[in-house]
Amino acid sequence: MTGLKLDRRDGVLTITLSRPERLNAVDGALTEEMLDVLHELMRDTATRVVVLTGEGRGFCSGMDLQGGDQSGDPGGGRDGGRVQRLHRGIARAGEVTARLREIPQPVIAALHGPVAGLGVSWALACDLRVADPTTRFVVPFVDLGLSGGDCGLSWLLPRLVGPARAAEILYRAQRLEVTRADALGLITEITEEGADLDGAHALAGELLAKSPYGLRRTKELLNLSLDAPGLRQQLAAETGVQALAFFSEDLAEGMTAAREKRPPRFRDR
Repeated sequence: MTGLKLDRRDGVLTITLSRPERLNAVDGALTEEMLDVLHELMRDTATRVVVLTGEGRGFCSGMDLQGGDQSGDPGGGRDGGRVQRLHRGIARAGEVTARLREIPQPVIAALHGPVAGLGVSWALACDLRVADPTTRFVVPFVDLGLSGGDCGLSWLLPRLVGPARAAEILYRAQRLEVTRADALGLITEITEEGADLDGAHALAGELLAKSPYGLRRTKELLNLSLDAPGLRQQLAAETGVQALAFFSEDLAEGMTAAREKRPPRFRDR
């Protein structure tokens, strides 16, 4: 891999966007590398939490419009016309957004510096966000002649901050410093400057102590709730998930640990 760095340890996979000379701008090759990693995570039971961060001065400056092929096709961007290549590149980057939501592991974004364009979509697709004080969300689309519907942003942002706030942010191409992003509910924790990755790893360690079944199924149910047509459909989904938990060894361990007032020792069984 050339655009990503991977670090696996103790049940946590840290994915680092690694194009610091381009402020981690995303080209087609990096997108395809991300999709390969996320595809493997769908069936990876050893990895229980994922951390996503960026190398260097910022998390991600968005799609690389200045250099590199966006399509990720094996023809090096020569297959099809410009419209087809751009469409493929945007669609594939949007597929990363979807897969960040779909993988069973909770994903924690470690944010610092610029989080711009496509980088906002990927950051908001994560389940939790740890940011240092230099973090700023930048959504300049309508100032550039583009729409604010970029790789899932028009779906994610209203669900996180509400439709009225989302409209204000996107229509006015607002920049959100970390304090306002926190007030809007976009930030899980604010760390000291430069400590966002350490903070994300500490949060990952906290999640590792939780029930693996409980975390996976809670993420699944939260995702279902975003598109659920009503309460009764969501109740049916919750009932199936909750009933299955009663047949797990981990539930017995969790109950015993609670009675004995000690931390549980979950074994994902």
